[in-house]
Parts: sequence; structure tokens; C-alpha cells
Amino acid sequence: MVVERAPALRPGGQTVDLRGVARTVVERMGCMDRVREVSLDQRGFALVDDDGRILARMPTELFGGEGIISEIEVLRGDLSRVFYEASTPHTEYLFDDTVTAIEQDRDGVTVRFERAPERRFAFVVGADGLHSTVRNLAFGPEEACVQSLDCQLAWFTAPGDDELDGWYLMHNAPGGLVTSIRPGRLPNESKAGFAFRSKRLDVDRRDLARQKDIVAKTFADVGWKAPKLVEAMRGASDFVLAELGQVRLDSWSRGRVVLLGDSAWCPSPLTGLGTSLAVVGAYVLAGELAAAHGDYRVAFPRYEALMRPYVKRNQELPPGGVKGFAPDTALSISMRAMSMRWMGRWPLRNLLAGQFNKAADFKLPDYGWLDGHVTTGNGARAAKTTSPALEQRAS
Repeated sequence: MVVERAPALRPGGQTVDLRGVARTVVERMGCMDRVREVSLDQRGFALVDDDGRILARMPTELFGGEGIISEIEVLRGDLSRVFYEASTPHTEYLFDDTVTAIEQDRDGVTVRFERAPERRFAFVVGADGLHSTVRNLAFGPEEACVQSLDCQLAWFTAPGDDELDGWYLMHNAPGGLVTSIRPGRLPNESKAGFAFRSKRLDVDRRDLARQKDIVAKTFADVGWKAPKLVEAMRGASDFVLAELGQVRLDSWSRGRVVLLGDSAWCPSPLTGLGTSLAVVGAYVLAGELAAAHGDYRVAFPRYEALMRPYVKRNQELPPGGVKGFAPDTALSISMRAMSMRWMGRWPLRNLLAGQFNKAADFKLPDYGWLDGHVTTGNGARAAKTTSPALEQRAS
């Protein structure tokens, strides 16, 4: 069973990438054709000045489609729907609810919900994001594992903009202020964002009006498209403001509870790898559980042994980190544009190729989903068995 806090699948949302071996996973799922149908047609990424002049650009095809803009970019809501439609024939979904308590014993896990009656499961998978409820219940407070990057990111849907011409445009202003806009899937919409360097904000996560006020005040004196996008933000129904952070844990499991994706290893949106890591992690976790006949004591350590080196490499932030993404002086803004202009040239292009291709640096296990059987890590054949499990998703 999958439990989701939202009352239904949420449409739209931020743009996410499928990179490296995550594409292979989606192909093995039989979902790639559908993903390509809903993917965004984007020509590349460009930095602009106050007047909208291009300072530097990176076409999508640079670095083999693994650059700042991936070959496959899709709205989070569209990707969720593809996976949902593929899984509904054999998966129970519980919407508009969340986990409130987890009690383990030698035979299973008792889970209590906010609304539904309590249930018993063989194990629980927490896939509910940076501020994971499952992780807090099973591992303790997030202060011990969530590392803030001292940067806030807002995103929302804005009206379409013909000036984009298929490009994701970004503008930097002194003070670490970032304004961005990119094409949406529909001609009459675009996806916009504001980012600014700041410590954790003292604001209720549910008080969207107050959050919008903070963003509007922060960008009140910024040029380019900022005034128009602030106006669009005011009326946006899908507005989200989130703190950028990373998750670092010594172990991803506690008994029958295991973490997956951002709840286990959030790399932050700055890497562009959160979705790809989650897709690969889900594939490996499912494969190891099947290979171990549902024995979590075997599957969970094996899953972590396979994934942890890959995750560690992909948690590394791009050169410059937050300061590179949101430079705070006119000089550092100019240096960012200059370095980007050199990215496509030798020798810098060769040096950066490894940085952009980290998502492909993983030998994806072939679990042999054939005739109801699965191939184990040593090549032996094991009967495919399924155990009742609960997965808590982020809303």
C-alpha cells in the first residue's frame, strides 16, 4: 500500500530530470514512451543580464544530454501520474492521510494513520522527502540528519512567455538573488522560481500568504522579469517555498523500516539528481527484497551496500555550491557567466564531463524480472515473492 498526504495526485509541480541509469530503470518499467510523451521540449539553459541579454548558454545536447538541462525534463506531477497509472493494477493507494505512529515487533509493523484504521505490514518504506515523517518516527528528529544549505527556493506556475523560445533563463542579482523562468508543458504556462540565500525562515509552512510576502519583499528591487513574476506568484495556486538541504544518515534502515530517496539521502535540487537517485534506489530496493524472498534482514543491508557509494558521489554539489548558484556580488555574477561560457570548450569541457555524468556511474543490477522469478546478486534464481508493505510518499 502507498499512503499519500495529498487528497489526490497533484498536477504540475516543479521540473525534475531523469538522468543516467534512471532512464534504464524507467525503460525496464515499460514507462519510457509515456514519459517522453509528457516531457518538456527545452533547448537549454542560459544566464541573462538585467536587460535580458544572453550572457552564457548551455544547449541541452552539450555533455550528451546530461548538462544543466537534461535530455528528459518532466513536471513532477506528470511523472507521478505515469508511475501511478503503471502501478494501480497491483497497488493499493491511500490518499489524504499520513502515518502517525510506527510500532515494530518480531512479526511485523503496526502502523497508525491520521484517518484510516491501523494496519499491519511486513515492513515500511519512507519515501516522504526532506522532512520525512517516517524518518522522524523511526530514526528521531531531523535536526540530527538534515543539513541546511542556507538557501530558500520558491517555485510556481506563471503565464506563458514567448520570449523564452524553449530556453530555461536565469538571472542573478547582487545579494544572492536568483530569478528564473522556463517553458511549461502547455503553451500558456511557464515554470518560474525565486531563490535567495537565507537561514531557516521563521514562518509557518502552511502560511502561503506570509511566504509570498517574504519573497516579494526580498525581490522588490530586482530587475529583469522579477516584477512580473512576483505579480504572477501572488496568484499562483501551486506556490511552494522550501529550504534547500541535504540528508546524511549512517544507516537507511531501522529494523523493518527503510528509507528511500530524499528521506534517506536528499542531495538537494542544486544537484539535479534527486529524482534519478530515487528511481534507481526504488528499483534496487525492490529487486533486493524480491531476491531475498522478502527477508528485510538480507535485503536492506544489500540495498544500502549497493546504493551508498553511488549516492555519496551524487550528493556532491556542483562547483561553487550555493555561492556558485546564487553569487552575492557583481564580480562573482560576472565570474559565473564567464565560467559557464568556458564550460563547452576544451579543456574545461573534458574536466566537467565527469561532474555531469555522475548519474550514469552505476552498474545497474539486472534482477531478471522473467517468468515470476528474479536473479539474485550471485546469479542464482530465486522465486519471486511479495510481502505486504507500506510506502509513505511525500505530498
